[in-house]
Amino acid sequence: MLAVAKALLVAIAVGYIAIALLLWLAQERMLFLQSGISSPPLAPAGWRLEQVAFQARDGTRLAGVLVLPPAERPPLVIYYGGNAEEVTSSASHAHQAHGERAVLLVNYRGYGASAGKPGEKAIVSDALELFDWAAARGDIDARHIALHGRSLGSGVAVAVAAQRPAARCVVLTTPFDSALEVAAKMYPWLPVSFLLRHPFDSAALAPGMKQPALILIGEADTLIPKRHSERLAQQWGGPVERRYFAGFGHNDLDLHPGYNAAIREFLARCG
Repeated sequence: MLAVAKALLVAIAVGYIAIALLLWLAQERMLFLQSGISSPPLAPAGWRLEQVAFQARDGTRLAGVLVLPPAERPPLVIYYGGNAEEVTSSASHAHQAHGERAVLLVNYRGYGASAGKPGEKAIVSDALELFDWAAARGDIDARHIALHGRSLGSGVAVAVAAQRPAARCVVLTTPFDSALEVAAKMYPWLPVSFLLRHPFDSAALAPGMKQPALILIGEADTLIPKRHSERLAQQWGGPVERRYFAGFGHNDLDLHPGYNAAIREFLARCG
């Protein structure tokens, strides 16, 4: 009987270690659901679409588009997508959420036509380089650059805002306090803090923020429950606005009839 109990304990221990090892090895595939380009991006009617081919400091080629409204030196929104999002697919309707603002849509490493492998440090480094590139353009009003991050992209937007205080304001759709906190709630029986290589700790950066933020929360979000977004809002150092959307979750929040209007109105207020 004792031998059976010992064998059972050994089997449980081996299984536990195997699951932890699997999470360690497969976390990039779980966190970054890379997707290719399904169709060529299009600009809104009357707008201009510019292909962006950007070489990061380490030589990695990044690709995306910049959509420009028919205006001289427009303000700019830089958009950071979710973990399964190919961002150039939203080029044709970028104006619906962002109004008469240029919108920069460059895919993360490994997404769309961008080369390389995604990871937190590399993605944030690329985003900082792209911010500086955009701010240096003569056809963009560098005094009015807003950042918009969705889900995984909220972690990128917060990291960029922390290091580029020139960013005018920040829009965060279904954001998390940190990817580590979300993973710890999903896998409470695993030592996630030792396993996760990409913590995206937005809550640690939030108290130092001065920019106004708009946080958009789906009341029915089960992937990133609203308590994570609430904690980020509570930690935010600058002015923060919250908008709640009853009956909408993580992936359909932008289908709410008030979603786009909330973003446009906020951008109009923050300049």
